[in-house]
Amino acid sequence: MSDQKKKGKGRKIIFPIILALVLIGALAFTLREYIYFQGHEVTDNAQVDADISPVIARVSGYVKEIRFADNQYVKAGDTLAILDDRDYRIKLQQAQAMLISARQSVNVSRYAVTEAKANIATAQANIEAAKVRLWKATEDFNRYKNLYDDHAITKAQYDAVKAEKESAEANVAAVQSQMPIINRRVSTNEQQVQATASNIATRQADVDFAKLQLSYIVLISPSDGIASKRNIQVGQLVQAGQPLLAIVNEKNLYITANFKETQMEHLKLGEKVDLVVDAFPHKTIQGIVQSFAGATGAKFSLLPPDNATGNFVKVVQRVPVRINLESDSAFKMLLRPGMSVKVVVHTK
Repeated sequence: MSDQKKKGKGRKIIFPIILALVLIGALAFTLREYIYFQGHEVTDNAQVDADISPVIARVSGYVKEIRFADNQYVKAGDTLAILDDRDYRIKLQQAQAMLISARQSVNVSRYAVTEAKANIATAQANIEAAKVRLWKATEDFNRYKNLYDDHAITKAQYDAVKAEKESAEANVAAVQSQMPIINRRVSTNEQQVQATASNIATRQADVDFAKLQLSYIVLISPSDGIASKRNIQVGQLVQAGQPLLAIVNEKNLYITANFKETQMEHLKLGEKVDLVVDAFPHKTIQGIVQSFAGATGAKFSLLPPDNATGNFVKVVQRVPVRINLESDSAFKMLLRPGMSVKVVVHTK
């Protein structure tokens, strides 16, 4: 009977001890977590990001050749695909032919100006010749008039000389009236030269544009990276503006962490960060806070919330924070954009 009492007393003593140990452990854990979170901000709403450059067709055409494989590493300037160029070569030849025609038109217009200027010299010579004829006719008329007044010649002779003088006067007026017409013709031809010369610039622009369009049939890589998300096949008709693939720059990886707005108080640029990628839970990467987004993620969404409608429910917003990686390049090669990350920022 005494042994049973001793066992009962022992149990009564053990239970308070266990309870006390549990309370002490919970208190220690709570205190440790409190102290830890006083100097850290933590979020698991984060992922690996990278610069992803889309390769977009700038002209329409049929795919003639593909020079890369899925998920192949390419360098900036590498040829990725080639479109059929026959249509664009014909357009270039047409533009070049129109340019040659425009230049020849300028030459014809310049020849017309030269010819018109030569007509001015001819017209001036004709005027001088007409004036000389008029002078002679006038002198003859004056002599014959004196003779006629002295009754030394007949009326018929006097009328013939007078008619010659009047004809010479009319001839001078006629050839002088041609000068403004010839001058206007020269001015018109010079304006035609200018108009045709301006057409050369238009045709040259057409040639340059045709060459530019022809250059677009060769699709090149805009940057170094991994060619992914291939969306073309040989013989496929692609349209201008159609995305064909994407180049992932895996050497410029960074972390986008979406912190709650209530966590932003203690976050500052340059703070150290511990990063744990879900794919590699036993590897901790070091990082540094680089920048904060200009607005919350909701403001950049397709349909941003509008609290002015009166249908308002307060939701804690998240602010994207960019974190640069400070780790060896060998491990970075294992990371891929979109991987989930746990982020711990050392705020103190």
